Amino acid sequence: MYRILYGIIFGNVSFPQSEEYAEFRYKFLVVLMLLAAVVTGAFVVGEYTKLNRIDTPHLVSMQLFTATTVCLWLILRGRKHYFQWVAWVYEIVCLMEDTSSLWFVPADELRVMWFFINIPGVFILLGARAGWLITIFTMIWLIVSNNVMPIPYSENAMATAIFSLLYLAASFHVFVSRSVSYFLRMRASNQQLEYMANHDTLTGVLNARAYYSACDELIAIAARTGQPYAVLFVDLDHFKAINDTHGHAAGDAVLQAVAKCLGQSIRQTDKLGRIGGEEFSIYAPNTNRAGALALAEVLRQSVEGLNPRAGEKVLRITASIGVAVCEGVAEPMQSIQQKADESMYVAKSLGRNRVSALE
Repeated sequence: MYRILYGIIFGNVSFPQSEEYAEFRYKFLVVLMLLAAVVTGAFVVGEYTKLNRIDTPHLVSMQLFTATTVCLWLILRGRKHYFQWVAWVYEIVCLMEDTSSLWFVPADELRVMWFFINIPGVFILLGARAGWLITIFTMIWLIVSNNVMPIPYSENAMATAIFSLLYLAASFHVFVSRSVSYFLRMRASNQQLEYMANHDTLTGVLNARAYYSACDELIAIAARTGQPYAVLFVDLDHFKAINDTHGHAAGDAVLQAVAKCLGQSIRQTDKLGRIGGEEFSIYAPNTNRAGALALAEVLRQSVEGLNPRAGEKVLRITASIGVAVCEGVAEPMQSIQQKADESMYVAKSLGRNRVSALE
């Protein structure tokens, strides 16, 4: 029931996690417009049922406001990219309706409050710059309108209204500015935490958990489309000797250089992960056996050509790469990774610094 009601009110619209504040403003505007339409519509019904008499000019204004607001809701519903211009049009319509109340309902001393109620929504929906623009316009408009109203407000009342608008605008300027600042900091913090949770702290590539998760998603896509895919298991040769001879700092530098080299040598659609100390794995979607072997050979040569330094000494780095390809029925990542691992050990047994693929 909740989902049905949600769909009716907001439409089929979704926001990524990075657009949380935009989602809030979208929903706030939708609810605000519907609430305004219902309340104004209730006043109109009150006139027709003679429970609340309204003079004809303002009655027409309220009917137009209700109809326009409903139309704006229908336009915005499910179309978040219309938010900005719908919000501006709705604001203009609100100012016109408030002006109608100011001019045509002189018996209501508190009708000026509708202008005050309008200000917070402008700051929240359109930002501080628009909020101040509408605030200044409202102050000028009240002063001008007061000179032509049948029953004008006193000078003291008008002065109170103007200073109250300034106070209200200043308060919401601070509130909205701090809210946006807090949201941006929280989003940046969450993005940093998400990055740290999914990436290896030393090399910056995907860690094992995130890598296998991404591969599982890509394999599910490959299963639906019938496309082949490959997994390359990259293991650095004699890496322990580098740590033992030149220290762990040199070993870390080698791993960083290799990770950067592998990342620059693969396609954007490929996935690279560090799954062990000196072990990397690459998932290559839409890749057959010939393509996988060619890619593996490019990676092997790239790693061999790195020649990083440990102090004054140039280190010779090589890698053994095992290749496993799935060109028929999709295999789970665990299975194809195991085949790539076995192929890598074959490359090791054949003398290292080579590419191997099981038949």
